[in-house]
Amino acid sequence: MYAPQFDPVAFSIGPLSVRWYGLMYLLGFAVFLLLGRLRTRQSWRGMTAGELEDLLFYGVVGVILGGRLGFCLFYQPGWYLAHPLDVFKIWQGGMSAHGGILGSIAAMLLFCRRRGKSFWSTADFVAPLVAPGLMFGRIGNFINGELWGRAADPGLPWAMIFPQSGSLIARHPSQLYEALLEGVLLFAVVWLYSARPRTRGTVGAVFCMGYGLVRFIVEYFREPDSFLGLGALGLSRGQWLSIPVFLVGLAAFVYCTLRHHKAGGQTRQPGS
Repeated sequence: MYAPQFDPVAFSIGPLSVRWYGLMYLLGFAVFLLLGRLRTRQSWRGMTAGELEDLLFYGVVGVILGGRLGFCLFYQPGWYLAHPLDVFKIWQGGMSAHGGILGSIAAMLLFCRRRGKSFWSTADFVAPLVAPGLMFGRIGNFINGELWGRAADPGLPWAMIFPQSGSLIARHPSQLYEALLEGVLLFAVVWLYSARPRTRGTVGAVFCMGYGLVRFIVEYFREPDSFLGLGALGLSRGQWLSIPVFLVGLAAFVYCTLRHHKAGGQTRQPGS
């Protein structure tokens, strides 16, 4: 079965072309705001609607800058060091989810510093709102026919041929795997875990562990970037980047849990 072929341009207004991938980012930010407003209704979460809007602004800048710089540094550092102006050519593609996560963390740190809020509490508030954006991003990759999967058993009912790959090999639609695992499954786990008060910092830690784990797994079905191939131990660049994400989440979970017990297990106000 051939993968559906979409025009990457959703619509045009005069000389301005609006691409589906960009619309997916907007959808992700819109869902972030919608779900975030639901969470602000619970006062124990320590976030107001006004603060949420400010946080979204910081987050948009952090995700875009972090995603772009992450791609340049993690995937093609040699090229961009030799051609630094190409960093700004976002229309040519090239965003990194790992870089976006780092950018969002930097944005939260800046937001918390300026607002005098707890980073751990803010991370706990934000963590469940991130996964839908990851899902929409992967749907955008599928629409663009990019980041296709590795060769699959031709008998696999949902194996797809991506003409953009330059071959007629049936492949795993890894973009959809990632949308389901990084988006739907991770969202469900973190959202349900955060449904009641938890030890401060552990919700964000669970997100990091979950993302690192599912991204590591799905990379076995995703075709490695042609300019990178597989690295040490037969792992892809995405897998090597996911390992520290998981370990940081695990370390944060242990640290926050131990700190909570040392404090006598008392429930603290989110902003304290």
